[in-house]
Amino acid sequence: MTFKQKIIEVRESRWFSNLTTGIILFYAAALGFKTIDQVAEPFGWLFYSIDMFITIYFLIEIIIKLSAEERWQDFFKDGWNIFDFIIVVITLIPLENSSFAAIARLMRIFRVLRLLNARPELKKIIDMLIGAIPAIVDIVILMFIIFYIYAIVGNFFFEELESGLWKDFLTSMLTLFRVLTFEDWTDVMYEAMTLYSWAWAYFVSFVIIAAFVFFNLFVAVIIDEMQKINSEHTDEQLNREEEKIDLLLQKVSQMQDEIQELKKKRS
Repeated sequence: MTFKQKIIEVRESRWFSNLTTGIILFYAAALGFKTIDQVAEPFGWLFYSIDMFITIYFLIEIIIKLSAEERWQDFFKDGWNIFDFIIVVITLIPLENSSFAAIARLMRIFRVLRLLNARPELKKIIDMLIGAIPAIVDIVILMFIIFYIYAIVGNFFFEELESGLWKDFLTSMLTLFRVLTFEDWTDVMYEAMTLYSWAWAYFVSFVIIAAFVFFNLFVAVIIDEMQKINSEHTDEQLNREEEKIDLLLQKVSQMQDEIQELKKKRS
């Protein structure tokens, strides 16, 4: 096995992915403890050592991934790799004692986001959510139309309420959002019923349409996108298996040809 093949094997290995995941989780815990003054002050040197270790490890990881590519330019064809590379490069720049110290601390927090790329399963979920964005945008637009209609109706009928929850269009939109999150929405409904006894129909219909119907639409879109990704993944696996079978058949055919040539030579 050549050195290049060993690098590729390390990059593709499960233990390397698990090691990166464990280090990122450990670093996330260290960042959390660093916010506690009683812990951060006496162990400042330890947090500094951890930060240096993480920086060196991430640098080695990027070098391994770059070296495993046939051409180093191929590494930057993946958006996640670009994201990792930018974070590692910025954290290598000495910004602690400059006016950009806040950016340096922010980049340390962003290191935790590298967990998304370290775990293929998390990466798959993010890709699924990104793929569902067009359908989600359509649902959000439709949901805004429903909010708009109900806000106008609510402002028209309930503007006189003392709470001022319906005094204008924007306030009515915020009130409807409160109803959508079920934050004491019954109090809002009972107050409106002091003016109109039928107000319960307004709120109940809004909850059914906005909360139940639209939330289920979001779930349906995400599930549909997940099924598409799983289907694409299955097709890729099938194509790989077919390529392996084709290679085996070619080798078998070559061996048959070689055997026939040997038989001809012997005869």
